Amino acid sequence: EPLDLLKSNGFEIVINPYGRKLSQEEIIKLLNGASGLLAGLESLDSTVFESAPMLKAISRIGIGLDNVDLDAANQFGIKVSNTPDAPTIAVAEMTIAAALSITRNIVSSNLDMHNKNWEKSIGFGLNDANVLFIGYGRIGQKTAEYFRLMGANIYVYDPNLTDQDIKENDTLIDLSEGLQLADIITIHSSGKTPIITDQNFRKIKKGAILLNSARGNLIEENVLIKALDDNIISNAWLDVFQEEPYYGDLCTYDNVLLTPHISTYTTQCRKNMEIAAVKNLIKILK
Repeated sequence: EPLDLLKSNGFEIVINPYGRKLSQEEIIKLLNGASGLLAGLESLDSTVFESAPMLKAISRIGIGLDNVDLDAANQFGIKVSNTPDAPTIAVAEMTIAAALSITRNIVSSNLDMHNKNWEKSIGFGLNDANVLFIGYGRIGQKTAEYFRLMGANIYVYDPNLTDQDIKENDTLIDLSEGLQLADIITIHSSGKTPIITDQNFRKIKKGAILLNSARGNLIEENVLIKALDDNIISNAWLDVFQEEPYYGDLCTYDNVLLTPHISTYTTQCRKNMEIAAVKNLIKILK
């Protein structure tokens, strides 16, 4: 449907032939003569823009724009857009799924059963659990709604907000206090600077669960590993990483649930994101 929409508006389409994230050399080659780009996570900087003089619009399929040098795009007269609304429900669903998988021992119980080991374990319910949200934008608010329906207590750290921006019964809190209080910490923030640093890991309530569907660089991986070794973090789920594909040390930890950046990978979400991105591109170019 997104491709049909482009064709019906008179655009010639060049498809990524590799089925993966492109290298700089590959994207420069594919952008030869292109006026618009439906962008994934490729690094788009002045070197790319200088090699693509016809490029007028970048339409990011997704929320994050960390891979786009916005200042350079502005210098080259390239307009940049994204699709912030479409991923909201899919990422919120995935976060809840990860939280339930961890707290109710679903993955380990399934593994036991496949090994013909009938072993019952006591999990941890979300009802009355303290959940700290780092970031409270579209996805954070939707995820908080799902946790709230399960009876969790919602605490929010977001320096850009005031009490008036927070949903009724949710609590705006200082990061230090929130880390000490939280049974579950879930990250829904943007930015490139680490938030969960060595100093902040020391404040985390012992045995807490850490969830990250936002940005891989918001957690210092070496410090997370130390926190896991010291049992400060009992379990973690990561869907994003500083470098992707990820094959690092966390792959050896049974108490870390790892997924390959698939929080937006539902049929409905991908279709909605792609259609929204195509409409953004058409609007800019026409």
